[in-house]
Amino acid sequence: MRLSHVISALEELYPPAWAESWDAVGLVCGDPGQDVGRVLFAVDPVAAVVDEALEWEADLVVTHHPLLLRGVHSVAATTPKGRLVHRMITNGIALHTAHTNADRAVPGVSDALARAVGLTGGLRPMVPADDDPRRGLGRIGELDEPVALREFTRRAAAGLPSTAWGVRAAGDPDRPVRTVAVCGGAGDSLLGTAQAAGVDVYLTADLRHHPASEFAEQGGPALVDAAHWATEWPWLADAERRLAGSSPEAGKLETRVSTLVTDAWTLHDEGAQ
Repeated sequence: MRLSHVISALEELYPPAWAESWDAVGLVCGDPGQDVGRVLFAVDPVAAVVDEALEWEADLVVTHHPLLLRGVHSVAATTPKGRLVHRMITNGIALHTAHTNADRAVPGVSDALARAVGLTGGLRPMVPADDDPRRGLGRIGELDEPVALREFTRRAAAGLPSTAWGVRAAGDPDRPVRTVAVCGGAGDSLLGTAQAAGVDVYLTADLRHHPASEFAEQGGPALVDAAHWATEWPWLADAERRLAGSSPEAGKLETRVSTLVTDAWTLHDEGAQ
């Protein structure tokens, strides 16, 4: 399958126009005319993922996070990102990114996160898109039955890939939880949205001390904070399935979801007990 056709299929699923204005999505490197037989899906475009792509002989790597989010004046191999670009081009590996356009899609990153932590039934965006209220940022849904916050936190940890960061919660451990808001990746900008929605708990990543502490003092939803990478990783399998189902030709591609843990945090020590 030509790379240009694979990219067209991905952009049909995750249109670049849905991305935030500051974002950098789409084809990063690769010849649109090259043939693609193997596609590797990963969260981060980092050296370990490129190593995996080389070992597996992938022709295309699809990542959630951009490699070149901010403008650059050089991709010389004297920098880590420059070296990645050189390695991929030298070995004929293309790189495509679907970031905030995948966050806003339906199903998108937060749909996969919601299912991973146990939400069932219908989901609705926390922040609906102006042109289509079915899609947008974050998701709100319900558990089959209420559980205590401590149990929901345990289930979330079991449903997400394990990381050194782990899963932590803020709130009464015995608080009943049924209605849940989730946002894959850094979601502290939606704290007020979660409170206004009247949910029992809000699960996201990268929550900072002061916003979380102030939020808890307001008596709103409980908070569950997971590793950034872990909250976005469930989307990879969904993107893989959707690409395979986009056409008979795409269904013949060999695809693989990377299980490498590329979260930035690699060690957790609870200290003296």
